[in-house]
Amino acid sequence: MIGGLIRDRGRFLLAGASVIAVLAVSAPASAQDNAAIQAQIKALQDQINTLQRQVQQAQTAAASAPKSGSGDLDLKVKWKGAPEFSSLDGKFKMKVRGRLMVDYNGINQDRRITGEEDVHAVELRRARLGVEGVVFYNWVYKFEVDFAGDASEIKDAYVGYVGWGPESWETSEILVGNFKVPNSLEELTSSRFITFMERAAFTDAFVLDRQIGTGVNVGANHWSVRGGWFGAEAGTQETFFQDATAAAIRGTLAPINNDTMVTHLGASYRHRNAGTSRDTGFVDLFDYRTRGADLHLADRFIDTPFIGDRDELFVLEGALVWKSLSFQGEYAQLKVDIPATVANVSPTYDGYYIDASWFITGEMRNYEGDVGEFGRTKVKNPVYGGSGGWGAWQLAGRYDVLDLGDKAAAITAFGVVNCAECGEQKTWIVALNWWLTDYTALKFQYSESEIKGGVNNGAEIKGFGARAQVDW
Repeated sequence: MIGGLIRDRGRFLLAGASVIAVLAVSAPASAQDNAAIQAQIKALQDQINTLQRQVQQAQTAAASAPKSGSGDLDLKVKWKGAPEFSSLDGKFKMKVRGRLMVDYNGINQDRRITGEEDVHAVELRRARLGVEGVVFYNWVYKFEVDFAGDASEIKDAYVGYVGWGPESWETSEILVGNFKVPNSLEELTSSRFITFMERAAFTDAFVLDRQIGTGVNVGANHWSVRGGWFGAEAGTQETFFQDATAAAIRGTLAPINNDTMVTHLGASYRHRNAGTSRDTGFVDLFDYRTRGADLHLADRFIDTPFIGDRDELFVLEGALVWKSLSFQGEYAQLKVDIPATVANVSPTYDGYYIDASWFITGEMRNYEGDVGEFGRTKVKNPVYGGSGGWGAWQLAGRYDVLDLGDKAAAITAFGVVNCAECGEQKTWIVALNWWLTDYTALKFQYSESEIKGGVNNGAEIKGFGARAQVDW
């Protein structure tokens, strides 16, 4: 209605101006006629001035009017790698999310000792698509499926209630669904932001992953605490009469967390119990293993039998970031309880890594203190059409050790299972990463693993890996 009023009065202004122009250029008249014309012009000018004031008032009213009514679009759009849609009042929000990682692995698997052929292959390492959002301010959801491999696999799938803590807490959330059990800086940092193509060997061997459960996460800029109780993994809900269960807790502290320096300390604990299989009626025991050269298409050259009916995991974390330099390391110890019917021993396995990286182009790793993880790095000079940028170049190196050899001889001597591949793997990695933009990267790495113990003793696994990735 206000808009129509503005348009109508605009027409009146135009008509009045036209009349004035006509009168001004009319044929000469008598002095009496001129006086009458001048009076008419003044009257029209007064009317135009009045209309101008009314138009200005109408425009001001239109600008300040509340956005309501069926004709208004209650929508705000923000670009965060992909469009993020939200209502103007923030009550609802939705974003499509995903990632694509295309890998090449070339691996010499030392066939002379291992008997395994060399690998020259490509794969879709991750191909995920999902959504996340907000419903009624405090209720959040996330659902993501990975289509890489031969079958789809549910990843994050949860609903949560957030923002219930004090204002000083940047994170306060309760989650229910399928999400990561809170252990290890390396595991909890998204695969989009990890420095190397794969995570450290102990995260694979000790099965750090997502499970269905409930968790509580709280934190601020310099600290975080996360804990939860979990049952089966998504996709295995119908496998057990009695679910495998896990309880875990993690705490982090960042005494320094600013734009030039970060110090991170963390510790976590997890207790697991194996589930009872529907197929056999027996306990579905845990096994522990990892891949050679820390590459996903390599075979596993240290590998325990299925031996554990419960285990306890302890992890210590540390990281230091100073401008473009970063150092990170973790130590993990796993104590395994083996049923007396399998082997009358209880081994302790451990793993650790230490790495260093340097952004040649001056970027700094982005640390998120309220969750104790590394996030998205901001590229100073991104590469895109006409930008003239060179992206972010990162050099990195890692030493990674996993030892699954404890009590291997005693386990084998018991006679029920054979620990022939229980051993130790030491891996060196050098890597070059080119982050073209905040959301795209090319990664290259060379790695060598040395195997000690078991039937693969003395084997040297050498591999080259390359990855192209994008996320949104």
